[in-house]
Amino acid sequence: MNTEFKEMLDKIETALHNALPQTSKTADWIPASFGSLPEGASAEYIDKLIEPNYALITLGGKRWRPLLLMLCYKLASKLTEEKGGKPALTEEQAYSITALVEFVHTASLIHDDIEDSADLRRGKPAAHITYGLDTALNAAAWLYFEAPVCINQLNASDSLKLELYKTYTNELRRLHLGQAMDIFWHRNAEVFPAKQEYLAMVKNKTGTLASLAAKLGCIAGGLTAEEAERFGAIAADIGIGFQIIDDVINLTTGNPGKKRGDDIVEGKKSLPVLIHTTEHPEDKQKIADYMKEAAAKGIEAPAVEQCISLLETSGCIKKAAEQGRILIEEGCARFNSDQIKELFTSMIPENFRC
Repeated sequence: MNTEFKEMLDKIETALHNALPQTSKTADWIPASFGSLPEGASAEYIDKLIEPNYALITLGGKRWRPLLLMLCYKLASKLTEEKGGKPALTEEQAYSITALVEFVHTASLIHDDIEDSADLRRGKPAAHITYGLDTALNAAAWLYFEAPVCINQLNASDSLKLELYKTYTNELRRLHLGQAMDIFWHRNAEVFPAKQEYLAMVKNKTGTLASLAAKLGCIAGGLTAEEAERFGAIAADIGIGFQIIDDVINLTTGNPGKKRGDDIVEGKKSLPVLIHTTEHPEDKQKIADYMKEAAAKGIEAPAVEQCISLLETSGCIKKAAEQGRILIEEGCARFNSDQIKELFTSMIPENFRC
């Protein structure tokens, strides 16, 4: 990682921890978040909201979404200044709104693990395992609403704050639409969506956070809502590419902190599965049966490796990886930013690069 990225990531970590301290005892943000609370609503109860979220945030993560926000801010600021204008927010203010994308990502992971019945996240027990289903659900839902508090605290015009709010809430609704599509498919083993349906789901579920990061950075950098929308659409396509790569990794080496093939257990209709069933529709029932058996018996079920072996026979995993790589590379070229290209290229596993 280059030195500039490292410095930016350090500032992002500071911004995240300022927005969500480890405990309520160090939190001077409580009035901004809750207003005036009744006397009986003591700090220990606020900690029940903080703990599951803070624990997941401190487990790490690539932080590429807030980094993309800041890279888009720098790109947009340059374009704005070239036209004789100035950024809408200072660099310090732009860092403060990185919580919008990382907190949404954190909350969505907690909810994803609950909806997928996943036991692990980043190599540790998932939040609902550690804290209980009810506590994890409530804490993650709270974080969606806590994230935009950083907008309230900006010294900026009401019109700019409104634009940031609109951008945030629109993308958040799209994220939940994508999740609704994904849940429907994995709850119905015999249902195999069309490729366009899959791409729409991923663009909403995964691409929306890339889009949100790019749009927020562009708006903060002084670009118009229309210009921000254009860059957001490019980022969403890159997000699709990374989800495809992530699906491929799940069926090959396994995702970090998880086990190979857990998408089979969860009944995920990923792109490799859809490519295979399009080319070999006679295998749909067999794959559905593998997924049902894996769901019933868990990750150690023979059906997991049997399903992966079947997918390997058609070369669909390699075909999906190639489509994901192309989406990422084409998106980077459209950004026309060496730094954004460097960020995303570094995230593609070497065996999936040209």
